Amino acid sequence: MAHPLTSITVFCGSSNGADKIFTEKGYELGQALARQKIVLVYGGASIGVMGAVADGCLSKSGSVTGVIPQFLSTKEIAHHHLTELIVVETMHERKLKMHDLADGFIVLPGGIGTLEEFFEILTWAQLGLHKKPIAILNINQYYDDLIHFIQNMVNRQFLKPAHKEMILVSDTIPDLLEKMRNYQAPDLGKLMTEERT
Repeated sequence: MAHPLTSITVFCGSSNGADKIFTEKGYELGQALARQKIVLVYGGASIGVMGAVADGCLSKSGSVTGVIPQFLSTKEIAHHHLTELIVVETMHERKLKMHDLADGFIVLPGGIGTLEEFFEILTWAQLGLHKKPIAILNINQYYDDLIHFIQNMVNRQFLKPAHKEMILVSDTIPDLLEKMRNYQAPDLGKLMTEERT
């Protein structure tokens, strides 16, 4: 059964990164979402990879909702040409709103903030608080080391293989969206039963 994707939250950096491929692929992702009539939800900035994703979506007349805390609206430079810009008080409110608005999540290159968003939304999935697909668009092998480290968690038995499999990974946009549509969350009740036996 295909997973409905009417809106996707994208986590990514407010910097451009060292290689222009990061913003180029971000722009392409925004265009792809617009073409498929998927609402883009993101952090609300007009700069960096964040701005590129939003601009790509808007370039194809897509719908874009930004969510930004008041204290970051000048630092990250809020995008003022969005379909909707939601200003919240705290970072936690931002993540909660971005979760509530999304049918799934895509992680693009970014820094500590991007990783924090990724791991929190992954933790919520591991705890059964949502069953939405979580995907990494691994542009230019940016997340290779992180993926290897997560495998290390499995190897050392701090993470179950089924929880690692919650993370969908691809280096191409069509393949990533296809994986998200076909995603089925693991049976957490079954995993807990297996733990006890």
